[in-house]
Amino acid sequence: MGSRQFQKKIYDYYRTYGRDLPWRNRINPYRVLVSEIMLQQTQVSRVVSKYKEFLKSFPTFQALAAVPLRDVVSVWQGLGYNRRAVALHRIARIVMNQHNGKLPRTSHALLELPGVAHKSAYLVLAKAFNKHVGIAVDTHVRRFAIRFDLSDYQDPVRIERDLMAIIPKKEWFPFTYRLINYGRAVCPARKHNCSKHPLTKIYSQAAHLWPKAH
Repeated sequence: MGSRQFQKKIYDYYRTYGRDLPWRNRINPYRVLVSEIMLQQTQVSRVVSKYKEFLKSFPTFQALAAVPLRDVVSVWQGLGYNRRAVALHRIARIVMNQHNGKLPRTSHALLELPGVAHKSAYLVLAKAFNKHVGIAVDTHVRRFAIRFDLSDYQDPVRIERDLMAIIPKKEWFPFTYRLINYGRAVCPARKHNCSKHPLTKIYSQAAHLWPKAH
């Protein structure tokens, strides 16, 4: 079992079980940022309809920056954590006033924006600007790597280093994005299904083929 077969199984799983979510279509910096801010501390199922409504009301940074904050918060109602709506409104005005209407393309500049955490900055750079910024080792990826013996470490830096040995270099982000979704589905914190999942045997057979950068 080689790494290409392993990668194919990840893609096949995602093709079969991956959800058709609105922020995966018509990708641009504004839409990516809005979806990432909305998904902070909020379940995907709650975000889908609100994301569509928000974009219908405020389709661009310019449109969002032009309205008073009360209008933004009004549309946001029902999603919770209204500080995120405040942050998006502030970001829109910063982008229009300080960046010529375009979202910055560096992690440093993105992290200076209100409400933008490291993971959000990473995903904006990767998804919107196709920048190779490594692997986002979130909770799902960490569980996946440990439970399938793809890394001996809990440290995100070491997990990223180990996983870099098995991801396809030309499609590194689509693959790692699918890893995140696979980990979310199969490796939750409680009642995980790793040992019973039909792909487990494939992972255990393939894992030893990729040298870990220890």
